Amino acid sequence: MKTITPTKHYSSTLHQLCKLIPSHLTEKLARKHGVDKKSRTFTPWSHVVSLLFAQLTHAIGLNDVCDSLRHLGPKLGAIRGAVAPSRNTLSHANKHRNSDMMEELFWSVLGHLQSLCPGFGPSGRYGGLPRRFKRAVHAVDSTTIALVANCMDWARHRRRKAAAKMHLRLNLQTFLPAFAIVEEASHHGNARAMQLCAGLQAGEIAVFDKAYVHFANLFNLSGRGIFWVTRAKDNLRCRVCRRRLKRPEGNIIRDDEVTLVTPKSRFRVPAASAPRRRMGRDQWRTGRHDLPDQ
Repeated sequence: MKTITPTKHYSSTLHQLCKLIPSHLTEKLARKHGVDKKSRTFTPWSHVVSLLFAQLTHAIGLNDVCDSLRHLGPKLGAIRGAVAPSRNTLSHANKHRNSDMMEELFWSVLGHLQSLCPGFGPSGRYGGLPRRFKRAVHAVDSTTIALVANCMDWARHRRRKAAAKMHLRLNLQTFLPAFAIVEEASHHGNARAMQLCAGLQAGEIAVFDKAYVHFANLFNLSGRGIFWVTRAKDNLRCRVCRRRLKRPEGNIIRDDEVTLVTPKSRFRVPAASAPRRRMGRDQWRTGRHDLPDQ
């Protein structure tokens, strides 16, 4: 019997992903944002491929990215002539090249894929839990990103500095990020609440935990016609103005309109726009008296 062996080729997940990006798009955006003038041997396309590789492999540092790409030189060259960078080259490119090019590249590729497949991305809808909502639902939350020094047992003197925090607004119907802030981990969540919710439109729904309870932001959201759902803090002091539910119905235990008691909180949320506290079995509160059930 003759053994049949597979044909050798350079196709990979990274290669297939890069094929989705139009060949002319990266050079066009590089000229638009002036990135081509800052590149010599390390082209903007090689930069894009390197960042995609780092994302796919969950690389934690320059050594992981550069060493791995150097060992995969032939396969990398098959991706439209991309080259592996050195550590200094990649670090310098990330620091000095205009990041607006990468942002526009993302939205341009997304628009290109939507033109090929109308059901892809925001033009489509996620078929999971939020499918019954006709309004756009956004989740606002944060996560702490451990940096390289935090993974080293001997770097105990740098533990407090080796972390970053990312605040993210995620569209739950498309699972695509709408806005993100990456900074040092010393800031509290409510300090970035207004920036994260600035792009919301009237009629949309924002869901966030009590870490993002900022009364000035909540009052601003209500005034803009945005529905919001959050948890009440344990030390929240309020007075019930009106009970909208006489007895529990299903998972809803109470449905009240409340006025804040603390003077500082009442100044940020005037009594004329008293928020609604809708308490269910899972103890979630909502902040608009006309929030729809779905």
